[in-house]
Amino acid sequence: MAGHSKWKTIKHAKAATDKKRGILFTKIIREITVAAKTGGGDPGGNPRLRLAIDTAKGVSMPKENIERAIKKGTGELEGVDYQEVSYEGYGPGGVALIVDALTDNPTRTVAEVRHAFSKYGGSMGAMNSVAWMFDKCGQVLLDAAGRDEDAVLEQALEAGAQDFRHEGDQFVVSTAVPDFHAVQAALEAAGFPALEAELAMVPKNTVKVEGDTVKDLFRLIEALEDLDDVQKVWANFDIDEADLPDA
Repeated sequence: MAGHSKWKTIKHAKAATDKKRGILFTKIIREITVAAKTGGGDPGGNPRLRLAIDTAKGVSMPKENIERAIKKGTGELEGVDYQEVSYEGYGPGGVALIVDALTDNPTRTVAEVRHAFSKYGGSMGAMNSVAWMFDKCGQVLLDAAGRDEDAVLEQALEAGAQDFRHEGDQFVVSTAVPDFHAVQAALEAAGFPALEAELAMVPKNTVKVEGDTVKDLFRLIEALEDLDDVQKVWANFDIDEADLPDA
């Protein structure tokens, strides 16, 4: 099992606490605000905003929270001016990591990210030190339970998907960035709604991680994701089922 989609599977198996839910809401609200600021408040003409709203609805965020975040982005309500920043580095086992953040204080954020890397056995790198190891693409996760793999594969390819794989209890459909929303919509129309859909940084190659290093790596990733300013953490790990921590 490899990379970010497997990390999601592990997290989905855990019970969400109120604290975690609050952190998640904060991150999604920031993404909605920035998406509305950069592309306008109409999700019909702003794919990034449409994706952020879909994500918010997927975690049952109240409609008024979504609308308020959009208005802050378009300037109808006063809001914080967030900047998009990314950091790169290596975690335990030599795993490459990309950390995407939205922040109103980059100096604070880089210090927090650097501290997490240092505390949990990683090291920050320079810009583009690991980004070249990843490709940006659309990624749609589907529930594999009770579904015929060949039928889903055929539908995904007809919709324009670039790659399809069976990973654990999910199907992972990858697309070119411009085709992402069209492929997701076609799959949903065919009766295959997404468990989750996003624009992802997918590793070109993976690094095998085993034994205690797995726990060390996951502690770092979780520490980074728990930072208020961090939106996403992408990684290129590959882990055998036997080495996965208990959910």
